[in-house]
This record gives sequence, C-alpha cells and structure tokens, in this order.
Amino acid sequence: MLHELIAFFTVYGYIAVFLVLIACGFGIPIPEDITLVAGGVICGLAASMDVHLMVVVSLLGVIVGDGTMFMLGKLLGPRVKNVPLVKNVFTEKRYQQMQEKVHKYGNRILFVARFLPGLRAPIFVTAGISRRVSYWKFLVMDGGAALISVPLWVYAGYYFAHDLDDLLHWVKQSETFIISILAIIFIIWLIVSVVKKNKTKSN
Repeated sequence: MLHELIAFFTVYGYIAVFLVLIACGFGIPIPEDITLVAGGVICGLAASMDVHLMVVVSLLGVIVGDGTMFMLGKLLGPRVKNVPLVKNVFTEKRYQQMQEKVHKYGNRILFVARFLPGLRAPIFVTAGISRRVSYWKFLVMDGGAALISVPLWVYAGYYFAHDLDDLLHWVKQSETFIISILAIIFIIWLIVSVVKKNKTKSN
C-alpha cells in the first residue's frame, strides 16, 4: 500500500494527504501511519514539496478526521450508529466495548487511542456520545498525542525516502516499540491506581 499511496500523493500533493487522513479518521481501512510515511516520502523525493508544511497539513488532516468523529457522536448521540460512513466501523457490540473503556479510563483513553489503529474511531465516537468530554479537552488530548505520532512518521518517510525497504522495516519496529511503551505505561498506571485505592481503604 505504501507504493500506491506514494504514487497517488506524488500526483495530487498535500490535498491528497489531507483528504486520505480525514478518511482514516472515519475508520476507512487505510493505515494512518503508512499514509503519514508516504507523505514524508514524497517530500524526500520531490524538491517542490516541503516536509515541514507536510507535517502541518498532516496534523490538520488527523485532527479534522478525529474531531469529526467525536462531534458526530456528541451531536447525534447513539443515533450516530445509523450514519452510513460510521455504522460499518461502529457496531452495537463495539459500542458497548468502547463505552466500558471510556467510562473506566476517562480522558486518558483519548490520548492512548491515537496509537490504537482500528479502535481510534470507535473510541472517539463513544467519547462524543458520552458527552462527558468537552471538545476542547478532546482536542488537547488527541492533539497532544498527534504532536508525537504525526511528525515521527512524516519525518521518518522524509529521511528514508530513498530506501523504502529500510523504511518499512523501521516502521514495523517502531509500531512494536510504541505498543510496548504504551503497555508499560498502562501497567504502571494500573499499579499506581491499585496502590492508591488500597491506601484510601486503609485510611
């Protein structure tokens, strides 16, 4: 898919990257990380493309896509499950699962969701439906995570633009590393929460 995206973005430039990232936000099965990497690659291959501008365009595409899903949930409530573009990735079963996670982990899940392909869109919609999170709080959590992930993938594509085999290998390693870090953070948070709860009970 990386090669197809590179060819497409080479022809249509920034606007193509922006629109595909919005589509990713809707849960369409196009890997967001590969899309961002492809945006960086075309900047590395074409002198007319500016990688820093690509980062800005990519951030906008990511936040608009995520924000749209969140606002659909907030405005339509549970009826959002009937929206044609949403119902394919937001089934009743998935809604129940995500509702539990949003209720259990609160705002923290919005930050983590940015690094969870496949679960990102359902979590954002569910957070919107809950109406427990303001749009600005959502923007801070999602935007903060995007400021980490988006430049990472775009600049990786830019610096490895002339060696796609090494690039793909690096992407796979980075995905594993990021998931491992998130798992460690989650375990630490879980331990701290349990310790605090036990201290509260003992007092």
